[in-house]
Amino acid sequence: MDLSKFEETAGVVFQDKALLKQAFTHRSYINENRNLGLGHNERLEFLGDAVLELVTTDYLYKTFPEKDEGELTSLRSALVNADTCSVVAQKLGANDFLLLSRGESKDMGRARQYILANTFEAIIGAIYIDQGFDSARDFVVAHIIPLTEMIIDQKSWIDAKSLFQEKAQEHESLTPSYKSLKESGPDHDKVFTVGVYIGKELIGQGEGQSKQDAEQGAARDALKKKGWD
Repeated sequence: MDLSKFEETAGVVFQDKALLKQAFTHRSYINENRNLGLGHNERLEFLGDAVLELVTTDYLYKTFPEKDEGELTSLRSALVNADTCSVVAQKLGANDFLLLSRGESKDMGRARQYILANTFEAIIGAIYIDQGFDSARDFVVAHIIPLTEMIIDQKSWIDAKSLFQEKAQEHESLTPSYKSLKESGPDHDKVFTVGVYIGKELIGQGEGQSKQDAEQGAARDALKKKGWD
């Protein structure tokens, strides 16, 4: 697999090409190709997630001295969540280099977005190992930090659950409740679907790799449907 095109697009050249290949290798691919001696990308993802959070936290802390902890946390969450990371990964062409099982290769829906987001974090982790923190920071600054202005303009950083609860109490005099509707995918890569209700009425639905993310998605969906956004 020739990764030079990705390196050119991403603006980074790896010393250890095998490390970059590992960043693109999903666990499902290993399960079908155990004899190849490859490692999957989950440990790199774990490392990259920490680097991504640190770089964005440092940037937001220095750039927005007027914002309190809660606002900074919400902004950071919007910058590093699966939706943002998957969009950036797609722009970098990461989808063309994923190593997936035959089953995963056919799924181009929400599950693929999570795979792309996880791969993006794994790439950050691989850069950190291959070239150190400064290079990993430069990569995040080049591809994630520029989205800050758009996220602020679109107000996508606002805590949707808190806002929906506030609006529901204001307009309906009721507190919304959240219920798990579905879980899909293997244990290591689950996708949760959650619904938000006012009384017994289902208002919105959301998906996420955690129930918390799915609840935020459901709240955003409900705010839009109610016209409270």
